[in-house]
Amino acid sequence: MTVLLAIVVGGLYASGLFLMLRRSIVKLAFGLVLLGHGTNLLILTAAGVVRGRPPLIPKGEGAFHAPPADPVAQALILTAIVISFAVVAFAVVLLHRVHRTMGSDDIDSLESTRP
Repeated sequence: MTVLLAIVVGGLYASGLFLMLRRSIVKLAFGLVLLGHGTNLLILTAAGVVRGRPPLIPKGEGAFHAPPADPVAQALILTAIVISFAVVAFAVVLLHRVHRTMGSDDIDSLESTRP
């Protein structure tokens, strides 16, 4: 499972960087989204995938029977989701403004705002 997640993370990073290197601003925003998803999966993979074991001690027991899932990684992923959503929302608003001002989404045509 870890090897599969590592391959998926690598694919998300590769495709995100590929899209960020394109000339279109819209593809740049999609590249940011893919990098955010790749980072979330990287944090999950680094913490270790544990299924069916919440980090809660059952009532009447004093300790865990098996190692539970790491709640810190889950909290980091939730924080990363919120931050990446805010960055993407800001980028989309900024890209919309650039497109409305310049009339193009080609990065090479955005050299100057002077006519």
